[in-house]
Amino acid sequence: MKLILDGEINQYYVQTLCMIFFPGEKFGAAEQSAKGGPELRLRITKREQFVTAKATVKNGTEKATAIRKLELGKQYTEEQVIKMACGAAVISACGELLGYRPSWGILTGVRPSKVATDLLRRGISKTRVKRILTSEYFVIPKKAALATDIALQEQKLIGTPTGRDCSLYIAIPFCPTRCSYCSFVSYTSKKLLDLIPEYLDHLAADLTQTFATIRGLGLQLKTIYIGGGTPTILTADQLRRLLSKIAEETDVHALEEYTLEAGRADTITAEKLAVAKEYGITRTCVNAQSLCDEVLQNIGRCHTAEDFLRAFAIARESGIPVINTDLIVGLPGDNFRTFAKTFDQTVALRPENLTVHTFCVKKASDILRQDSHIYSLRGGDAGKCVDYSQLQTQQEGYRPYYMYRQKNTVGNYENVGFALPGTEGKYNVYMMEEVHSIFAVGAGAVSKLVDYTPAGGGNAVIERLFYPKYPYEYLRDESTAEKMKAMETFYRSRNML
Repeated sequence: MKLILDGEINQYYVQTLCMIFFPGEKFGAAEQSAKGGPELRLRITKREQFVTAKATVKNGTEKATAIRKLELGKQYTEEQVIKMACGAAVISACGELLGYRPSWGILTGVRPSKVATDLLRRGISKTRVKRILTSEYFVIPKKAALATDIALQEQKLIGTPTGRDCSLYIAIPFCPTRCSYCSFVSYTSKKLLDLIPEYLDHLAADLTQTFATIRGLGLQLKTIYIGGGTPTILTADQLRRLLSKIAEETDVHALEEYTLEAGRADTITAEKLAVAKEYGITRTCVNAQSLCDEVLQNIGRCHTAEDFLRAFAIARESGIPVINTDLIVGLPGDNFRTFAKTFDQTVALRPENLTVHTFCVKKASDILRQDSHIYSLRGGDAGKCVDYSQLQTQQEGYRPYYMYRQKNTVGNYENVGFALPGTEGKYNVYMMEEVHSIFAVGAGAVSKLVDYTPAGGGNAVIERLFYPKYPYEYLRDESTAEKMKAMETFYRSRNML
């Protein structure tokens, strides 16, 4: 897609807005020079106390123009006003051209509830926050209500963070097979799965150093999340080895939450979950995605709906207190009828947590190589499915407690976590809202060091530390000691201890 920008404009923001209306478009130099594709011209001018944005979008022979003028004032910075004017002009022009209004208006980020959170923290009432989201950010009313409700729930869960709080993420980047929609770094071939014993050796050594740093800094470990990949690809003995190592290093019974992401039904056994329960796991994930066998086959899952029901029963019988189940709206071959049946069957099982994702087309996924036309502006039945899930969870006693969004989701919809009261997944909230440091260990793991309330005021300060993406690179990596020094420097230099 060709962009012609004039003025102080955030190019990445404009690209993200354009991807809502023209999903799958690219913005490199080669794409911008191509003829015949969509084109956007956007100009920003400032005069006295006003910012004016003019957007003109062309697609073939069709064209639409929109102008938005906003006043500079005390409520928003000049940068925010420019961004809001750009957003309003672009979605108005594109919306007129394509006859489409995005549910989330000009909000494009991962955290659509962030604006609501910021407004609530300034003492603005819930009713007025929803009004601001609809009038100034062009969010449709039901999404404004959702964002505000989640922001309030997150505030309750977060409480008052301290500089000494932290969480730990442990990566097991291996899977039995690769789902066609997945872009995570996960490994499925026998040759790579043979690396698991050596991977666990290296991981144990890095965990020793990481836990020593957490203790040395006097930090309080709130949650541990073992994610993937598919952590239950480990054998029961391998899982025992990992969990016993963690138990040696910290009092797992003092954690607010301890999660093992089981995920794939074809990897879950009673023996493995008995080990998990023995070592203090309090939350696990058994993910259906769909309970339609044809849809599961379409996306490369090597299990059936019956396999999921068997795995869920094993998880329930294990005695692990909280089970999360993931569903995905808008999967290839799915429709409202099959999704509603999946949803109703899943809710009947009463998982404590239920996460409803919207199908996202990711650049590194196999499904994109199989079908380059899979992008969808309106998402077919996805909107009906999302609405159904949000209405029915409320009827069934669940409430939304966290939310995030991704680029190139069908219909530009969101991912929402629902929970029965008192069972919310706190790691999800801590990680998404960046209220304390998340230490991360393993291939592809990224630690986020967070100073949530800097001494000098202003927004939270975040630094990231990266491990190599691929297991065979991680096995040769010797950067953990250096990372530990960087963590100590961050905490001491910011006077957080």
